Amino acid sequence: MIRLFGHYVSGLYLLLGVLEAMMFFGALYVGVLFRFDFNIPEVSDYTGDVFTTALSYSASMTAAMIAMGLYQRGIQGGEAGFLVRLGISFLLGTTLMSLVFYAFPITFFGRGVFVYSLVFSLMGVMAIRSLFVRFVGSDYQKRRVLALGTGSKAKLIQELLENEPETGISLVGYVRLHDSENVIDEAQQIQYRESLFQLAMAKQVDEIVVAVDDQRKRLPVDEILDCKMSGIQVLDLLTFFEKETSRIKISLLHPSWIFFSTGFHAGIAQQYGKRLLDICASLFILLMAFPVMLIIAAASLIESRGRDPVFYHQERIGLNGKVFKVHKFRSMRVDAESDGVARWASENDNRITRVGAFMRKTRLDELPQVFNVLVGNMSLVGPRPERPEFVTELSKAIPYYAERHRVKPGVTGWAQLLYPYGSTTDDAREKLQFDLYYVKNASLFLDLIILLETVEVVLLGKGAR
Repeated sequence: MIRLFGHYVSGLYLLLGVLEAMMFFGALYVGVLFRFDFNIPEVSDYTGDVFTTALSYSASMTAAMIAMGLYQRGIQGGEAGFLVRLGISFLLGTTLMSLVFYAFPITFFGRGVFVYSLVFSLMGVMAIRSLFVRFVGSDYQKRRVLALGTGSKAKLIQELLENEPETGISLVGYVRLHDSENVIDEAQQIQYRESLFQLAMAKQVDEIVVAVDDQRKRLPVDEILDCKMSGIQVLDLLTFFEKETSRIKISLLHPSWIFFSTGFHAGIAQQYGKRLLDICASLFILLMAFPVMLIIAAASLIESRGRDPVFYHQERIGLNGKVFKVHKFRSMRVDAESDGVARWASENDNRITRVGAFMRKTRLDELPQVFNVLVGNMSLVGPRPERPEFVTELSKAIPYYAERHRVKPGVTGWAQLLYPYGSTTDDAREKLQFDLYYVKNASLFLDLIILLETVEVVLLGKGAR
């Protein structure tokens, strides 16, 4: 894992992205050559600035691949899911290039060149991915991790590897120290008689994770320091989980970690940059989606025979606990909470209208929130804004829940991408782990990644309810 602009990304998947971006760039050149039968003078007379077009093509296709989650570990659906995402990403890339051709006519190429480029791009992706699967699948390429501890905290590492086998680590074993309990199978434990450094060298360890239950008991501090000064990375368990899972594990969180860890800070440049991104992107979305919004409004009026409102406005908690009203298309009956009791939406909720069910599946009911973004009480990216009634309840039940309000709530967010719709306190606790990761590592880079990957959520209806 590599820390890039405060956000952890997989080094191997970053390399994959770079290789495929270079391949897309070259594919357009190859497409030009094949279209003109390798007649170089004719190519030069016809094409003009091939470099600019190839660069635009590479950027468009790479953005489309990111948008469809093709650089995430553990793509859902196996090979079939990969092929569906790949097909949609090529369609998105083609659409983006069409917009580029329209906006910058100098980059235009004929259909023949474009078809050749897409064919060679598809062949290139399949070839690179085939090699990549073999490359990543080898334990030799995974980071070798040694865990210090055999108690309940060490057990969390074992559970992570069982539940998420696609992580890029190979666990060497567990070293028993002075844990209050021993819950790790002895076959996975490692005994050492000389020094921790010699053990790490013998096992070719890249990373040591301190996972003892009680660090106040005797830790081999000098030996751990020796490993650290010799180039072996040493992590506490909470930072290890942050790096490997892109979330902050609440059960391990303590104030001193927040005090001394990096993050939880947004400079003036980042704040103004984020606001500029919000305004520009919201205006673009509003411009592109306005015809769709008119159709939704008409469909809603037809379904209710003009008796019910098209929009609904509801109080939510925003930045620093400030209450504001969120705007959405109405997707439930007007009497959905006639008894005055606030409820989360449930699976197959009978309060949802027919038009509302479609809107929720496609996230179109969220479109009016661009007005909240333009006004400034929301951002495009941030934790989901919750109702005051739920916030009061959840703040009592979940530690650190109020910390998600340190940033503006968002139309989309890290938790919305990585966790399905939640309707229980346990769901809220799980989502908070992703929200805290975003609060800690918020940046324009992470915002752009989230915006791109939201395309996959919308197109495939992930987590909708």
